[in-house]
Amino acid sequence: MSSFTLSLKLPPLLSLSPPPSAQLLYSNFSPFSLNTRILRATSRRFFSAVEVSSKTISTMETDKESIGSLKQQLAKLFEESLRAAFPDISDVPPLVAICNDPKNGDYQCNNAMSLWNKIKGKGTQFKGPQPVGKAIVENLPGSDMIENCSIAGPGFINIVLARQWIAKSVQKMLIDGIETWAPKLPVKRTVVDFSSPNIAKEMHVGHLRSTIIGDTLARMLEFSNVEVLRRNHVGDWGTQFGMLIEFLFEKFPNWEAGSTPAIGDLEAFYKASKQRFDSDPDFKERAQKAVVSLQGGEEKYRKAWAQICEISRKEFQKVYERLGVHLEEKGESFYNPYIPKALELLNEKGLIEESEGARVIFIEGKKIPLIVVKRDGGFNYASTDLTALWYRLNEEKADWMIYVTDVGQREHFEMFFSAAKRAGWLPSNENDYPKASHVGFGLVLGEDGKRFRTRSTEVVKLVDLLDEAKSRCKLALEERGKAKEWTAEELDQTAEAVGYGAVKYADLKNNRLTNYTFNFDQMLSDKGNTAVYLLYAHARICSIIRKSGRDIEELKKSGAMDLAHQDERMLGLHLLQFPEIVEEACTNLLPNLLCEYLYKLSEDFTKFYTNCQVVGSAEETSRLLLCEATAVVMRKCFHLLGITPVYKI
Repeated sequence: MSSFTLSLKLPPLLSLSPPPSAQLLYSNFSPFSLNTRILRATSRRFFSAVEVSSKTISTMETDKESIGSLKQQLAKLFEESLRAAFPDISDVPPLVAICNDPKNGDYQCNNAMSLWNKIKGKGTQFKGPQPVGKAIVENLPGSDMIENCSIAGPGFINIVLARQWIAKSVQKMLIDGIETWAPKLPVKRTVVDFSSPNIAKEMHVGHLRSTIIGDTLARMLEFSNVEVLRRNHVGDWGTQFGMLIEFLFEKFPNWEAGSTPAIGDLEAFYKASKQRFDSDPDFKERAQKAVVSLQGGEEKYRKAWAQICEISRKEFQKVYERLGVHLEEKGESFYNPYIPKALELLNEKGLIEESEGARVIFIEGKKIPLIVVKRDGGFNYASTDLTALWYRLNEEKADWMIYVTDVGQREHFEMFFSAAKRAGWLPSNENDYPKASHVGFGLVLGEDGKRFRTRSTEVVKLVDLLDEAKSRCKLALEERGKAKEWTAEELDQTAEAVGYGAVKYADLKNNRLTNYTFNFDQMLSDKGNTAVYLLYAHARICSIIRKSGRDIEELKKSGAMDLAHQDERMLGLHLLQFPEIVEEACTNLLPNLLCEYLYKLSEDFTKFYTNCQVVGSAEETSRLLLCEATAVVMRKCFHLLGITPVYKI
């Protein structure tokens, strides 16, 4: 792909092999496994109310189960305080949020003003929101978590966390494992429907976004102890298979005799069959009859269909393996037998009506209806998607169905979700479960601001893009002389980890709703918010620990962490906020929030390391533990983003 030939600079990354401590954390490690402000403000408002129900207010659990996010732990304390201070007012969720200005505190509780509005003029003893805030503080149960609280403005309660508690909490994670920091979500089983390429067509750059966004959402939910059903809803059924089957018969007359036909370029095969379909009336007629034979279950046609699907499936799998993505295929053909029953259920509820020869569901607020049976009696995307939703709710018992597609399909999902609500399959309140969510994403653009294509105006194939990313990284490493220092395997694995990671991160760091410009030079830069910079930062931390000559596993057991320096405390606090960032990213389905957290973590570490000597200092043990905790959280972030870390520079 000569159109991609540009220069880059890359730091010298050496090894993918994790240190012993990382191997303990990742026993299945494999080098091959691989307008935001508005949404962020919305998510902050949503997350400001943390509802909890707990019989205890302990903030330092003794077992190794997840203790919830820092915000949830604070919410437990303030829930108890609100009950004690205002026993006559029920259903008051504690409103806990991170302080906008760190100078005021670490967190704040914002219940005072809303409580004052409820009780003023009703004979209350309180004279305003500030006394209400003071009462909340005075009724807080004893806890080693909070150092002090102060009241500001109209009753805002600013909370400063105890330095010793932050240190103990971070060290406890090192001992018990980062899984104890897994968020607690209100769902048990989720379907994530993503990637979903069409049979007989190659995966292109557009599939990249759905595949890696869906994979990251699945990984974050899995980390949060949610059972995730990773579904690949491939396009493996429909009228196009008539022309594909007939073209197969024509080009490979002995297709049944031997192994899978050597179709070669699937995209070319599809285009050739489509051209023949459009230009040859006799072929078109045979193709239409082939559809009937296929849908009628004739063995010859079903076998031909299965062979075409298998050829595509093998090509898809090669891409998924390179990306480190796992999916379970349940394509359109899987749901096809269930469609009549699903439509019958909708018809019994009076939802389906006749309109201009088709059967449709009218949706309030939409000018056009949702067609579920075409004029010719055939089914379509809507009938398949409604059936799949019914199956996921009733057969797979999922609490949350998440669909990852481009924003251009937003109206389709709005309409079929509305139909499901009318049918009573989904609750009318969008915050209730079970629920369905459409995760839309924007386009991948080229330097010209148009849809990303090759010089010949073809859509960029995903395999070509990944090859180019890897080859660029490999060339940069060879220019640094690493081919002489490393084995061929080390060179290849490192180039793959950095190249694929750079492509993924460049996509995931953007708000998924926006378009983004694909630029190899930017994504492979070792400066700024890139995967290369972050992988380099992680490798640097690992190098600091190695050079100390200390046994980090022994230090976890015998050493103690103390965050006396301001930059140490800041880094420790940011580490503790990891669970709530994952929770926020899951709840709002925004992977870029995790990227923002990871980049800020690397910046906080750089500030700490610049101002706090580690090796050879009086605080060496404590600071090495803080280095290790940072590396552990960075590795978990990389894992959730589907990026393979590197460990040496």
